[in-house]
Amino acid sequence: MTDAPATAVRRQAAVIFVFVTIVIDVLAMGIIIPVLPHLVLDFEGGNDASAAAIYGYFGLVFAAAQFFFAPVLGSLSDRFGRRPVLLISVFGHGLDFILMALAPSLAWLFVGRMISGITAASFSTANAYIADITPPEKRAQSFGLVGAAFGLGFVIGPAIGGIAGEIDPRLPFWIAAALCLVNAAYGYFVLPESLPPERRSPFDPRKANPVGSLGFLRQHGEVAWLACVSVIFNTAFWVIPTTSVLYAGYRYGWTEGDVGVMLAVIGICNIVVQMVLVKPAVKLFGEPLALRVGLGSAIVGMVIYGLAPSGWIFLIGIVFQSMAGIMGPSLQALMTRRVGTNEQGKLQGALASAIGIAGMIGPILFSQVYAWAISEGAHLHVPGAAFLVAALLNLIALGVAWLATRGERPIADGPP
Repeated sequence: MTDAPATAVRRQAAVIFVFVTIVIDVLAMGIIIPVLPHLVLDFEGGNDASAAAIYGYFGLVFAAAQFFFAPVLGSLSDRFGRRPVLLISVFGHGLDFILMALAPSLAWLFVGRMISGITAASFSTANAYIADITPPEKRAQSFGLVGAAFGLGFVIGPAIGGIAGEIDPRLPFWIAAALCLVNAAYGYFVLPESLPPERRSPFDPRKANPVGSLGFLRQHGEVAWLACVSVIFNTAFWVIPTTSVLYAGYRYGWTEGDVGVMLAVIGICNIVVQMVLVKPAVKLFGEPLALRVGLGSAIVGMVIYGLAPSGWIFLIGIVFQSMAGIMGPSLQALMTRRVGTNEQGKLQGALASAIGIAGMIGPILFSQVYAWAISEGAHLHVPGAAFLVAALLNLIALGVAWLATRGERPIADGPP
């Protein structure tokens, strides 16, 4: 007979380890956020509109690499286990940051972002890991913990990056590389495997490519509609990493350090939402309604970002945008219940590919809208136009979410 209390303790310990792994990985990524756009700006001789347009292509190359490689790594994790995929991804991130620290030109930075996209599967594999070890009725709460890990990483990372970037714009890359390599070494000795051999599935090349991976979603019709919500929301979300650093500097005169503090505030609010509000929100509203409430909050946050005449009002928008965090765990929980235990890696790989499409659209869309909005030839000078477009996309996502979940009923909490 299975020892239920011991199983629960092991499950909690594994979730905490994944939490720590994601914190370190996101911390490393967050460190470079305040400085990478300014590095592009320096290469472009200080031209804001030109730098904004070019920076969008950095997001495109990242998302394209993720689009093509995420399903491969997702299927490999179903075949060989989550542990090797996670460790290879984290180690690859470390090497990539070293490459970008030494990059002498924009071309080398592009190569670095492409490698980042390839190794970014650590997040989708981490979600599959959580699905492996968590019963369906507890997944929303566990995915909320993963979301909190993102928030914690973005509290500390951008703050360190902003301070280090004012010392030397290349220093944050070296710090990020060191963190990733230490994390990879730590995981090598400590991380257990979550997918036992009997639950693994053969590697299928038809599903280990973007078209085949998206076909997996098409085979699960209810998942496909929920995946559409994720794609639209993630397309809208790209307005923040693509334009917020340059936007804050252009409109409010914020430095790298100021942007680091702003991103830290976003992380703190995200932690509060994920660790404090997700569980009671899902219990109060149920997963379908929590999904819709989160999307509604995202709409309000984006509108405030786009219209804020001062930095202080911009910060108010962070509160509403952070409330959107209750939708992610709910959406993940709704989708993971619709596929089998031996298909969680394929699901997460397919979602990563779908989100990769969002990542190819969002950076180009928002960078071009922002570049146009601040250009000398713009008919209307609306620096926040990109955020208003993002609000419209979230409104569309809310409509799709309502259609996809209007007949859905929340399931009762099971035992811990």
